[in-house]
Amino acid sequence: MTKIKISLPIDGAIRPEIENIYPVINAGKYATKSIENQKIYASADILIDGHDIVSGRLLYKHQSEKTWNECIMHEQGNDRFGAEFITEKVGFYSFKIEAWVDHFATWQHEVDEKIKAGLKLEVELLVGLEFLKIIQKVAKGTDKEAIKKAIHSFENPELYHEAIWICRSEQIHQWIESYPIKLNVRTSEERKIFTDRKKAEFSAWYSFFPRSATKTIGQHGTFKDVEALLPRVQELGFDVVYLPPVHPIGTTFRKGKNNSTECLPTEPGVPYGIGSAEGGHTAIHSELGTLEDFKHLINKCKDFDMEIAMDLAIQCSPDHPWVTEHPNWFKILPDGTIKYAENPPKKYQDIYPINFESEDWQNLWIELKNVIFTWAEWGVKIIRVDNPHTKAFGFWEWVIAETREKYPEMIFLSEAFTKPKVMQQLAKVGFTQSYTYYTWRNSKAEIVEYMTELTKTDMKDYFRPNFWPNTHDINPYALQSGHEPMFLVKFFMAATLSSNYGVFGPSYEYLYHVANPPKEEYKDSEKYEIKYWDWDKRNKITQIYTEINKIRKQNSALQHTNNIEFCEINNDNMLSYIKTHENGNRLLFIVNLEAYNTQAGIVRLPLNLIIKHAEESFTVHDLITGAKYIWKGEANFVSLDPNILPFHLFRIEDIHY
Repeated sequence: MTKIKISLPIDGAIRPEIENIYPVINAGKYATKSIENQKIYASADILIDGHDIVSGRLLYKHQSEKTWNECIMHEQGNDRFGAEFITEKVGFYSFKIEAWVDHFATWQHEVDEKIKAGLKLEVELLVGLEFLKIIQKVAKGTDKEAIKKAIHSFENPELYHEAIWICRSEQIHQWIESYPIKLNVRTSEERKIFTDRKKAEFSAWYSFFPRSATKTIGQHGTFKDVEALLPRVQELGFDVVYLPPVHPIGTTFRKGKNNSTECLPTEPGVPYGIGSAEGGHTAIHSELGTLEDFKHLINKCKDFDMEIAMDLAIQCSPDHPWVTEHPNWFKILPDGTIKYAENPPKKYQDIYPINFESEDWQNLWIELKNVIFTWAEWGVKIIRVDNPHTKAFGFWEWVIAETREKYPEMIFLSEAFTKPKVMQQLAKVGFTQSYTYYTWRNSKAEIVEYMTELTKTDMKDYFRPNFWPNTHDINPYALQSGHEPMFLVKFFMAATLSSNYGVFGPSYEYLYHVANPPKEEYKDSEKYEIKYWDWDKRNKITQIYTEINKIRKQNSALQHTNNIEFCEINNDNMLSYIKTHENGNRLLFIVNLEAYNTQAGIVRLPLNLIIKHAEESFTVHDLITGAKYIWKGEANFVSLDPNILPFHLFRIEDIHY
């Protein structure tokens, strides 16, 4: 009979299949996210035909490493295998999974069953002998001598019972794991994880316009005025100072107060109308100071353990140098004019959007990358990107990757209040943090549903939320009453639901709330004029800022977002949630969402999370007021008068007698 050769795209001797690898985004198209020293749990389904035992190993390495680290994957049930490793430093990690039919382990299992059945083993010991001889060649230390003795027992019929004891010993299990005999190995595709520095996961942002930093009415604020405010920002507990654009402001079609098309000579214009004869995105607005002044501010922040976040608004005033040097970077209308920004019925004649479908897109991308790299050279390591959803996804994927190559510590915050999948895509292509819908989530059901989506779905692996109760653009309906307890509630939840959050101040702590109804905008918005604040003023909100930020820094459970669990409480006007950390830090949060009247209810605690049993008493210590209460078991009573404080922040502690 003639032998027929067939060509197959597989190695038929490789039997395991590896499926459903975790963590992964879009089948490995994008990298998942972690931070320094974060524990990563990787898992996969590893399948094998028949009854042989299959083994798996997780292989991982940092981009700077040449060799793979390896750890054993343990079966979790239903053919699911998992293992853990630590992303110790900033940069890309790769991981992959290996699987093979573990003939040594299969042999040991079969031998064990035959011994239990009282069967005599002869051939089985000969098979085991071959395995022992293989691992002896690679064994190390005391194992090498112990394996040699085992081989002697297997070879000597007089030592049969000793050989049988070895077959069932814990030691042989350890040898099987320590010296795997890998034959016909299935290897998965590599998956990527990008590891950010700690601040990507844990930060508190304070935003204000530098031109409003002056304490003198009638003057334009400067970078030196911002420096003078750094002790105040540090006192409040924030660690990121976010400044709207600091570049020259155009004069053509400059907008006046409340977005008026009539702009008085004394009016400062909108910082987002970037560019003038002084320069563009790599120039500094002269009324704020010089580039050296700005660099001094960046360095001065380090003295206060803070960083400057710059605002990348990819748009130009008609006076921007790019308009004359690269007019093809903009959309040219049939009448020869450049298309300005519109959001009907609003018209923004002072702003020209960039055309990402330009035929000269490559030079455009290179110039935008140059802007980011220039800022990085100044010392900026955090960038808030204005409206990234109106720019090409491909550009962001490229420029963030390019930036990470040279400046892996750079943090990008996506300011994209847009469709959910667009926001998610921006996170997938590389944005470190993302603005969210938190600003508009007010009811118990809305908050629980949204937090569940963020922390219990695959979004947790790539979408890092940054919660803001307001911004310089958004005056949400929930705050337009100016009711102080509601301001406290929205701040408190932003700072405790999410490990990254920010506020636009000082308008927030001073309860500024006057709107342009029916819109969620500020009347007399600071975007269009200079505000003069009493920077020395302190009140209840500034006190809460200080206390909450101090508590966040002292309690590791608040330094992560995905560790949240909601508690049942029999009042829809009250919200309760728990955050825990593996070091034993256990925090309980209770909020009066209604914020106008006293609310009370019974909160039911998940005792397994707080490591208590049903009859055990424990202390709940309010870290804001200092009050302590003795609770017992699952169900306990709470009451909150919003005029005193509309929330509790309890640390769960043991009773000390």
